[in-house]
Amino acid sequence: MSEKNISNYLIEPGYIYYPIIQTKISAVLGSCVSVAIYDNRNKTGGMNHFLYPDKKHHDQPRSIFGNISTKALIKMMIKNGSRKKHLEAQIFGGAFNDQISSENIGKKNILTARQILIKENIKITSEDTGGNKGRKVIFDTFTNEIVIIRVDKLRQTDWYPYI
Repeated sequence: MSEKNISNYLIEPGYIYYPIIQTKISAVLGSCVSVAIYDNRNKTGGMNHFLYPDKKHHDQPRSIFGNISTKALIKMMIKNGSRKKHLEAQIFGGAFNDQISSENIGKKNILTARQILIKENIKITSEDTGGNKGRKVIFDTFTNEIVIIRVDKLRQTDWYPYI
């Protein structure tokens, strides 16, 4: 596939994206977490971007919660022909800046992602999580290649596809 045929998609907080064509998914993460899941047999992948770890009551499930969006991404992939034994995951984000918040929501987001992937028996192949730096992430859904740029400060201008 030529570079011209590759789509670019900026995933915003609260979204899940599982494309049918090769796509470079970009995310800008502070305390938020993204889980990229790749099917190493079908050569496809998807990613979520969540703000909060979990919602205890599922009366209004929303993908801003890690426990909902990570499970939904797994279900989307299985519905489209993936098998759990061929899936592998990478986790990104979860920074903590005590100048912005006294609660380390990033750490809770990371733990939620890990717990769900372990419970679903999906191998975690890499993580770039925690710390106090924000991240810009680019995930190629067909090659499983990831680019991570760590930044001290996330600016409003970071919220665009920068690839």
